Amino acid sequence: MDNENDFNFSTDNSFKKSKVKYSSGGGFGKTVFVPFISGIAGATLVIGTCFGVPSVKSKLLQTSNQGTFPVSASSSDSEKTTNLINIANYSDTSTAVAEKVLPSVVGITVNYQINSIFGGSSKGEATGSGIIISEDGYILTNNHVISSESSSYYAIQEATGIKINLYNDETSYDATVIGTDSYTDLAVLKIEKDGLTPATLGDSSQVKVGEFVMAIGNPLGMDYSVTGGIVSAVNREVESEGTVYYAIQTDAAINSGNSGGALVNANGEVIGINTLKLAGTGIEGVGFAIPISSTTSIVNQLIEFKTVKRPFIGISGTSVDKTTSERYNVPLGIYVEQVEKDSPAEKAGLQKADIITKIEGKEVKSVNELNKIKYTYNIGDTVKLTVVRNNEEMEVSILLAETPEETETKNNTNQTPTQVPNNGSSIFDLFR
Repeated sequence: MDNENDFNFSTDNSFKKSKVKYSSGGGFGKTVFVPFISGIAGATLVIGTCFGVPSVKSKLLQTSNQGTFPVSASSSDSEKTTNLINIANYSDTSTAVAEKVLPSVVGITVNYQINSIFGGSSKGEATGSGIIISEDGYILTNNHVISSESSSYYAIQEATGIKINLYNDETSYDATVIGTDSYTDLAVLKIEKDGLTPATLGDSSQVKVGEFVMAIGNPLGMDYSVTGGIVSAVNREVESEGTVYYAIQTDAAINSGNSGGALVNANGEVIGINTLKLAGTGIEGVGFAIPISSTTSIVNQLIEFKTVKRPFIGISGTSVDKTTSERYNVPLGIYVEQVEKDSPAEKAGLQKADIITKIEGKEVKSVNELNKIKYTYNIGDTVKLTVVRNNEEMEVSILLAETPEETETKNNTNQTPTQVPNNGSSIFDLFR
């Protein structure tokens, strides 16, 4: 009996092809050719009939635009397949969004005078992005794009000039700073030009995780770059230089120079202002944008008042964490380090060493949490603080006032949280 397969492995380590055998009952035409022709004829008849039925024809044409490819199966006897996805619609969406939004995004170049602590000075520049919000030249960007910075070795003084570059326009336009707000990292600029294309602003409260987004800006000097990705998270708490943001997280590439640019959805609506990214070894695709809906009130105030009017309590404080709470048998909350003179807190009877545990019945464990709730109220509103004093709980009613200009300028803990006492001592020292 001949046991050879199609390919057999011989003892001399070579492959040899076995002989092809046919059954002795008939020839090639009878056993192969006739059934083959009959199959083609039958298939033609069936397909022709199906194409005569509109709904079936539609299904067949739709299916023909898709394919299948094998993926790993759990056993050798089975094969799983999945439909290929036609990406034409995805491509059409991204190109349409880019065409719509690019004219509403600007490039920003800021010129600085840099003074070294070793003496001497030089000129420098920084770049960023912005979003046109009105036809007559108002532009929204990040405060850090145009604000001064400092380090141990040099000090950047106020910007000596800000230039705006428009899409498909070779002219550079001088910009005026209308207003800035370090707490939200927002700023409004203006150029003297009409007929601009303002961006369409979306509703960032409706953003969903997994939603398609694009980031548009001027990263690394590469003007009007477009990157794509998805929404990785919403309302993500991120802290940068003492300020906490509640941001949209995305994996769309955001790099230096993207700050102030637009994060847009599939409708070409701006849902966020690209602001931060995480960088470092092993970190990829973690960027953050300020939700656009949270900027509306800020922008209106910056245009009208040049600043943001916020409710004010008038305390400096630090967080009481779990370790401190257990060690000194005090509640979690905010330890009041200082009560400002003539402030709403002083007038309400708040005292140093009080521990604030709630505002309007909502628990707070940090100044950030207190501010987040406080800023949902208006100047002139009264809020109730739950306070623990000498191990006794009490309520204190605070009439919110407008933040004094000097307090805003100092950027103290009414606006920016502290995690350690201002005197540099350990929080444990507060309870000794």
